[in-house]
Amino acid sequence: MNNGRHTLVGIVRDKPGVLNRVVSLFRRRGFNIESIAVGPSEEPNIYRVTIGVIGSDAEVEQVRKQWEKVIDVVKVFDITSDPMVTRELALIKVKATGATRSEIIQIVDIFRANIIDVAADSFTIEVTGDEDKLFSLFSLLRGFGIKEIARTGRLAMTRGAAGPLKVAEDSENGKGRAG
Repeated sequence: MNNGRHTLVGIVRDKPGVLNRVVSLFRRRGFNIESIAVGPSEEPNIYRVTIGVIGSDAEVEQVRKQWEKVIDVVKVFDITSDPMVTRELALIKVKATGATRSEIIQIVDIFRANIIDVAADSFTIEVTGDEDKLFSLFSLLRGFGIKEIARTGRLAMTRGAAGPLKVAEDSENGKGRAG
């Protein structure tokens, strides 16, 4: 059960305005985007957009179909039900005193995170993992005083050999599944 949380992956051309058109579609449909991550794919001039949204299966399917009709969008997939790997990156600036530094370092080690900056009164920590891991680390560090958090949003990829670009390529050749 996905509890209404969906992960959509869109394959888009690298053209000005495409992201604005996608976000505007979600806004017009009344969807609050829970997370969004955009970056280049393995194909030149093609970007991968991962959007986390909350809604019923029917609502999300409707917005997925509309997203697919947006100019410069190649293909959109709802990978919520597929076996997938999800990760998020977070940078956390936490207060650190002489008395708390060793305890913070132990917590960071337990979570396999990294201290990437040390200042006289703080540490900046880098952590990657699923949302549960990040929330657990945030909870433990909150007691020391979190000064700042920056997060990427959910990145997701289906498990196995065929990813969305391969499926999109095959569907253009008449071989792929309908998304």
